[in-house]
Amino acid sequence: MSKLTNILKSVAGIVKGFALTAKHLFRSSKTVRENIQSDTYFSERTDNTSTLRYPHIKLPLPDNSRNQLHVEIDDCIVCDLCAKICPVDCIEIEAIKAVEDIGKTSDGTTKRLHAAQFDIDMAKCMFCGLCTIVCPTECIIMTDEYDVSLDNVAAMNYHFSTMTAEEASRNKIKLAAFEAEKKAAKEAALKATQEKKEEGNV
Repeated sequence: MSKLTNILKSVAGIVKGFALTAKHLFRSSKTVRENIQSDTYFSERTDNTSTLRYPHIKLPLPDNSRNQLHVEIDDCIVCDLCAKICPVDCIEIEAIKAVEDIGKTSDGTTKRLHAAQFDIDMAKCMFCGLCTIVCPTECIIMTDEYDVSLDNVAAMNYHFSTMTAEEASRNKIKLAAFEAEKKAAKEAALKATQEKKEEGNV
């Protein structure tokens, strides 16, 4: 008797599933693309399909949605605030001090540091958005891309710096030479001052 009951339940479930499929099958193919913040967005409608032809058609995203990060490296002043505030340490930055101003950002901020490294590991990112809030030049933003799927987790580590290893090495050598020259000039000035004091005491 229990076997017969299970069979009947299975048949009833199959019939119910087909009935639901048929119900949606004959609905209009028109897709209503209204704002997700609308009160009727999630209500049942009879004038649209039950699914979207993804990825050709995507649901509209809310204004405050949290998605993949992007860095406009030309606007970055390498202040390191984003890396410091990140709760999961997914941002790695290496800055090299420039011996002179190296340009300006789009908002007019002077750039004095080279971005030798600017990596974001999106596999670790928790999409909190704190890095976008503290950025003084708004060079780090959240895009509308959310459906990234890769077969290699290492590929989730995005490199935004455009500086090569050779360029970084040259900038480090240039900085070391500049600092050595500055130190020598300071020592020479200190020595000259000391000599003047000694001559005044004679």
